[in-house]
Amino acid sequence: MSGTLMEALGIQIKEVSDEGVTATMPVDGRTRQPFGILHGGASVALAETAASIGAYHFIDQDNEICVGLEINANHLKAKKDGMVTARAVPFHRGRTTMVWDIRITDEEEQLICISRCTMAVVKKK
Repeated sequence: MSGTLMEALGIQIKEVSDEGVTATMPVDGRTRQPFGILHGGASVALAETAASIGAYHFIDQDNEICVGLEINANHLKAKKDGMVTARAVPFHRGRTTMVWDIRITDEEEQLICISRCTMAVVKKK
């Protein structure tokens, strides 16, 4: 999406369905921290993006918006370059909140980061 954090970080949405969302992000100069490895904040941005797209899929898009309410992440493995893939799956889909499980893996399916994101569903003003 032009002019967004998704564009700045190179995040691409690959799949959106009732089962979840798949998104990718390169590990490069845009997403590395000063020590040359994937920045934890970039992983969190990827995780929240996947959860946000997933929540948007389920809401009444004409009358509601969804926003991040809470997110946590455990960074399990360093990554220097290549591509990471986030898979977001809904744990809970309520009227006003949704909770998503996001797992970020590398090209070899090794777990890089696990995250949980709570999305708030609010009426458009």
